[in-house]
Amino acid sequence: MLRILVITASLPYPPASGGAIRTLGILHGLHNAGHQITLLSFDERGRDLKNTPLAEYCLTIHTVNPPQRSKIDRLKTLLMTNKADIETRFYSTEFEAKLRLLLANNVFDLVQFEAIESVTYMPIVKEVQPSVKICFDTFNAEYMLQRRIFEVDRAKLGRLPAAIYSYLQIGRITRFERKMCQLADCVIAVSQEDAEHLRVFRQDLHTYIMQSGVFVDDYAQVDDSLDLPPKSIVFTGKMDYRPNVDAMMWFTDEIFPLVQQELPDVQLFIVGQKPHPRLDHLRQQQNVHITGWVDSTQPYLHAADIYIAPLRMGSGTRLKLLEAMSSKRAIIATTLASAGLHDETKSSMVIKDSAFEFAQAIINLMDSPSKRQQMGEEALKQVRMRYDWSKLIAHLLNAYKEIGLG
Repeated sequence: MLRILVITASLPYPPASGGAIRTLGILHGLHNAGHQITLLSFDERGRDLKNTPLAEYCLTIHTVNPPQRSKIDRLKTLLMTNKADIETRFYSTEFEAKLRLLLANNVFDLVQFEAIESVTYMPIVKEVQPSVKICFDTFNAEYMLQRRIFEVDRAKLGRLPAAIYSYLQIGRITRFERKMCQLADCVIAVSQEDAEHLRVFRQDLHTYIMQSGVFVDDYAQVDDSLDLPPKSIVFTGKMDYRPNVDAMMWFTDEIFPLVQQELPDVQLFIVGQKPHPRLDHLRQQQNVHITGWVDSTQPYLHAADIYIAPLRMGSGTRLKLLEAMSSKRAIIATTLASAGLHDETKSSMVIKDSAFEFAQAIINLMDSPSKRQQMGEEALKQVRMRYDWSKLIAHLLNAYKEIGLG
């Protein structure tokens, strides 16, 4: 049995974002493997967690209110320091004090940091328990994500300020990410592509890979509680996340109008928490529906005719695709959205990168219910074979063994 402290920048429940889904799957797998977990997270709601899976998976759960950083604070970091915004965004004296107390009162075999937002506290762990093993579960190759965001934003004059910001962040994030990868004993990437981008930061040139997954059976059971109109397209995601916002801006500006020319009654549902103000103008379009927070995306996934992932930014494994595959949806995605997936898994969806080809793929699939059904069945087969958590957690446990644990 390993005594593991897991540190996250947000409480991984409910599983309403890719990060939360991944972390919850890891906690489930570690608990089932017989390990003892202490969880330290930010959470502003102070919720009663007794009846949640977290209480089942974790021996103890500790939460601290997230820090409040204004735009002025972030501007000061940009102009007066050489630190990356992501390096300071989640720093809190209260969180540091809680972490030091946990380290002083407990002996851990492993401290695992979930995502780059949390690793600003890694030096503290090294200071207080210098012999403890540290695992950095990266979620993304963050410097590459920022580079891709810059490349997309620079192409539009209106996004020039955002592009400049991203350009300034690339070097800072690279330095920070390199330092944290070097400090950790074990770096976990979610895809082969990310592993290649991160291994250059390691003296041993080695990173481990554990792809993200889902509990397939949770999605495979049909949820018919929602009745969407015919010809419904669904996109899901945290809607203040820049890659998701960009995906919907590109889709509604350049792809959706082409679809509407052939299918005037087609409906688009953008499902996810915290819709960014850049999407507000879409609320005026009668064929576009922005839901905001929903208790579960599953009713939308099961009610959709087509699931889309028109991403032009990002890295890692797209959990939104795995959820849609588990729900037997026909999927149309960009090459970038499907990056990191097994080639046979990609073959279960339509991959298109130009606006015209993406729109034409939607039109063709809407006209072929049998093709949609065939694609959905193959998607479920692929995700069950390769991306269920029961298949994936062994990769993490093997990484622990290679650094001398377990």
